[in-house]
Amino acid sequence: MFIQTEQTPNPSTLKFLPGRVVMDKGTLDFADVTVAGASPLARRLFAIDGVERVFFGSDFVTVTKAADRDWQILKPSILGGIMEHFTSGEPVVTAGEAGAEGAVVEDDEVVAQIKELLETRVRPAVAQDGGDIVFQDFRDGVVYLHMQGSCSGCPSSTATLKMGIENLLKHYVPEVVEVQAVQ
Repeated sequence: MFIQTEQTPNPSTLKFLPGRVVMDKGTLDFADVTVAGASPLARRLFAIDGVERVFFGSDFVTVTKAADRDWQILKPSILGGIMEHFTSGEPVVTAGEAGAEGAVVEDDEVVAQIKELLETRVRPAVAQDGGDIVFQDFRDGVVYLHMQGSCSGCPSSTATLKMGIENLLKHYVPEVVEVQAVQ
């Protein structure tokens, strides 16, 4: 198994591409080991000293390291952990534990427009850098987005949010007056 790695705009995060599907649908962000229970792969990666955050995209895994750790030392262990996981045959996420979906709520037209723009224009670009941006809410002209993966804590994410995403949404959706990141 050959796993490619790519740098991201966040120097504390690397993107690992195992050459296979990681998530069939959606993304998962594990802010720390306490929320990794449903994922054998996330637990395996958090067992590596210095791993602080794990994010799963459709065909990639991003790992965020502690500030005092060196990628030259961590990278081989992370590559080994990912390889061991995929050769073991274990699922990335244990069935039925990936997160319970709540009742389906019909979006109003403005929210549907915002979500469509995020899905078609923003998320693919952000995924290229090993991250994701998830819609949280729209209230009083403000769009609230959750930054995940390499976007979480990235020095350039604020500029991307304000200069890129906010301008895009304001252009296509006149009801949008501001975009804010939420944790």
